[in-house]
Amino acid sequence: MSAPSLSLPAPAKLNLFLHVTGRRPDGYHTLQTLFQFLDHGDTLDFSRRDDNRIHLLDDLPGVPPESNLIVRAARLLQEASGTNYGADIRLHKRLPMGGGIGGGSSDAATALLGLDRLWQTGLGVDELAELGLSLGADVPVFVRGRAAWAEGVGEQLSPVELDEPWYLVVVPPCQVSTAEIFSDQRLTRDTPPITLAAFREHGGRNDCLPVVTARYPAIRNTLILLNKYCEAKMTGTGSCLFGAFPNECEADKVRARLPATLQTFVAKGCNRSPLHLALDRAA
Repeated sequence: MSAPSLSLPAPAKLNLFLHVTGRRPDGYHTLQTLFQFLDHGDTLDFSRRDDNRIHLLDDLPGVPPESNLIVRAARLLQEASGTNYGADIRLHKRLPMGGGIGGGSSDAATALLGLDRLWQTGLGVDELAELGLSLGADVPVFVRGRAAWAEGVGEQLSPVELDEPWYLVVVPPCQVSTAEIFSDQRLTRDTPPITLAAFREHGGRNDCLPVVTARYPAIRNTLILLNKYCEAKMTGTGSCLFGAFPNECEADKVRARLPATLQTFVAKGCNRSPLHLALDRAA
């Protein structure tokens, strides 16, 4: 008899704006941002083991298996739940590393939710989100699975309903170190807090953009190019850039005008995470 198995998406996210409002005594930055999911991302396949072993079948270049957020999430869930199960995990990687669209954080969240289901640990979303926060500030929003207004270090989440446009996402040929951007002395750290209503009326900006474009010419040049066709924005600390369109056709038209050497994809904005929709279908 084959072992129980499960295949789940690990969707991308966009930061529709990102304000850095301060810096705490412990060095972490306080933020305001708005998260929305995309119907595009990685896929994780899980197969239950009875020997407590976590076996990641696909290595990421430059990332030792025990440092991989998927493995760390699985170990954390084992410890928190006391389960004796393990898992074989296969990662189908589509999201770029260092792209600001949540690849590693989304993979970790999918591991927590997927293995919670596969192992029948029954921890629930609140406890899984708390576990996820210890892995990264972006993990809880993926665990909770709702487009959200975020404050604090990004963990104080309030679900929101947003328009769900189509997005063209462009991946410049570089990876951005989040730690480097947040330690750069040029980063603005005193943007006054705003409300969701103020954002809806006036919009927002990405405080990290000036630092990123100064450090990474490839991102600066790609931003200039994309701005010729739409209002181009950067997600998180980069490197990915995006523009919103009313439909898939309009996004594809602009995509076709960009150099073939640029990595791009078109995806639908989602207020409910594709991960949670998949879990509902698998219930």
